[in-house]
Amino acid sequence: MKVLQVEDNPGDVRLLQEALAEAGITQFELAHVERLNEGLKRIAQGDVDMVLLDLSLPDGQGLDTVVRTHAAAPEVPIVVLSGLNDEELAVRAVREGAQDYLVKSQIDGRLLVRTMYHAIERKRTEEALRESEERYRAVVEQVAEGIVLCDAKTKRILEANTAFQNLLGYTSEEIPRLTLYDFIAHDRESIDLSIQSVLTEKRYLVGEQQYRRTDGSLVVVDVSINTISYRRREVLCILVRDISERKRAEGVIRHLAYYDALTDLPNRLLFNDRLTIELAHAHRSHRRLAVMFLDLDRFKIINDTLGHPLGDRLLQGVAQRLVGCLREVDTVARLGGDEFMLLLPEITHVEDAAKIAQKILDALKPSFHFEGQELHITASIGIALYPNDGEDGNTLMKNADTAMYRAKEQGRNSYQFYTPIMNATAFERLVLENNLRRALEREEFVVYYQPQVSLTTGQIVGVEALIRWQHPELGLIPPVKFIPLAEETGLIMPIGEWALYTACAQNKTWQEANFPPLRMVVNLSPRLFKHKDLIKTIARILKETRLNPDYLELELTEGTIMENAEATVAIFHKLKGMGIHLSIDDFGTGYSSLSYLKRFPIDTLKIDRMFMQNIPTDPGDVAIATAIIAMAHSLGLKVIAEGVETEEQLTFLSSHRCDQIQGYFFSRPIPAEAVTRFLREGRRLPLK
Repeated sequence: MKVLQVEDNPGDVRLLQEALAEAGITQFELAHVERLNEGLKRIAQGDVDMVLLDLSLPDGQGLDTVVRTHAAAPEVPIVVLSGLNDEELAVRAVREGAQDYLVKSQIDGRLLVRTMYHAIERKRTEEALRESEERYRAVVEQVAEGIVLCDAKTKRILEANTAFQNLLGYTSEEIPRLTLYDFIAHDRESIDLSIQSVLTEKRYLVGEQQYRRTDGSLVVVDVSINTISYRRREVLCILVRDISERKRAEGVIRHLAYYDALTDLPNRLLFNDRLTIELAHAHRSHRRLAVMFLDLDRFKIINDTLGHPLGDRLLQGVAQRLVGCLREVDTVARLGGDEFMLLLPEITHVEDAAKIAQKILDALKPSFHFEGQELHITASIGIALYPNDGEDGNTLMKNADTAMYRAKEQGRNSYQFYTPIMNATAFERLVLENNLRRALEREEFVVYYQPQVSLTTGQIVGVEALIRWQHPELGLIPPVKFIPLAEETGLIMPIGEWALYTACAQNKTWQEANFPPLRMVVNLSPRLFKHKDLIKTIARILKETRLNPDYLELELTEGTIMENAEATVAIFHKLKGMGIHLSIDDFGTGYSSLSYLKRFPIDTLKIDRMFMQNIPTDPGDVAIATAIIAMAHSLGLKVIAEGVETEEQLTFLSSHRCDQIQGYFFSRPIPAEAVTRFLREGRRLPLK
């Protein structure tokens, strides 16, 4: 161990060496300098384990020597060797950093060695404590949680880390002046009771509390309180974590769980909870309540034509008007889509429910105005009463739904009270749905084909595939009867896939019979078009039927493609990349952005039959048809007019250079065998 003696008196140096020799101590490697500055240089080099320091040096006197030496290397123990037997000076030297103070005249070898060892051990202990304290401080200051030490008796704050100070807005100078009562936002008695339970039961206290910030605002915190021994007193150690964001997120999640995201009305879950509560109350008090099922009339047309954003705005507007029609005790909930459910407790008379239903219908009469569009909407309402129409929530809701469908059948924009006979109609609908589910398995579907004829050559250049349901008992059911139900139930997916496969296979059959090549036109349903496996499904069908994609044309309605125009563009490009032709059906009935129309990689526009009915007598229809033909040709698209039934319509279309026609004037939809006869006979459209 390297010991440095700073002493300018050679005699004292010799006495020290002799004392160590007499004690037989050899483990100390003793070095000597006569000046304080020389000693400080040696210490700065880092090879000194201990300093024996005189207080009377040529370049340093008294306690100044201790101060300077300790400042140069706080970790090196210092033992003062002085000629002065001054107890006060000794105490002051220790306070300034010395480990001990020995009087030269009283030194013997063993005392000196013992003092040196003790000084080194004390210094090591002090350094270990200091390093431990620094590590503790570093950890406490780095953690995200607030840490507070509080006197268990006085509730005064002893220490608090930076995280706690930042959380509440206090400075380090303010912390010692605080008590728990200054920031815990609870009454003094409840705070004392909580602390007392920790002290008496010697257990953790864990829970949520509200703390008050310096600006007066409140913050929700998760706290853990325990007792520890700190500087010979019982102290509360409080860990604090800010959970305000978590509480806000939980509130949002709770709201999302019970409220509709679009309209902020209660959702089905909350409606069911309230209905259960009100039914129990109605049962105890022997009172009536009413459940109403409201469905907007023809909302899907608005949604498909003008797009979902405008449809959503309309739903929000309807929700606001519904709320305005109800009492405080009533509930209106959105079940999804355009369906709403209303709960009316404490109904005294049946007429009370009728008055509210009529009030709702009247409230919807004024038009809605969004983005320059004037929209009109009506509703059909079904009403079921407790206890007459059911004693549980499910029965009441089902019967109100049944009554609503009856209101639609009666012409819409009306309300109907439930009657037991309505269940017969609902049963018929259920039977039709069940039959529809089995129709594919029983091969009851057939595909009819309507020829598309060129106005240049008069030849059949394509056919549109149109599905029909050949019911064994009800006969031929047209699409208008079952397609909406298929869309609603999701059965349109397998039905649409079957129709596409059948049409492609039939076209391949005609090609193999060496008939002139035709383009098979298949209308994709909205649900099939949106399906994630659309591309894979079409590719598989083309592969299985061995039909060249150039002879397949997929047709979509204007409303379907504009529902999500950006996604439509991407899907269209994939289909075009496969070599498939694309067309827009019912063009002019919806709302198409011309900028998107230019971006869609389509081949054909189809003029809807509604514009053909009054041609050439209606100037408006004439203008629209003329404009569509001109616009399509300017974009390099072909035009086909459907619903052509008269020679006057044919003459008009020919004179305006329409490319193709489809309609009863040439042929109604016919079975595949009839198309085969047409092709074999070379059936043409006579052109002038």
